[in-house]
Amino acid sequence: MATTWNVFEGDRLTEAEIWYVSYRSNIRPRLEDGERRCARATRKFKAEAEAKQFAEEIIQKGWSAIAGTLNPHTPKKTVPSTKILDWIAGRY
Repeated sequence: MATTWNVFEGDRLTEAEIWYVSYRSNIRPRLEDGERRCARATRKFKAEAEAKQFAEEIIQKGWSAIAGTLNPHTPKKTVPSTKILDWIAGRY
């Protein structure tokens, strides 16, 4: 079940979700106007291991993914799509 946040709540990060994986399908559906667009979605995780597991599942589907830590978590970490496999394997 997705969590909905009220923008005006001061304690939005109380669940301590500090990792995200943003992903999209490499298949771009053609819309009625003939244009092709990609939809990107993002999921948040409490632990890096959970984020890595989800990213691996996305990659196995043939989709692309990026990952990283959410603000205000420090140290900030960003994983580009070119390094996602190294990150999953623990080499990044």
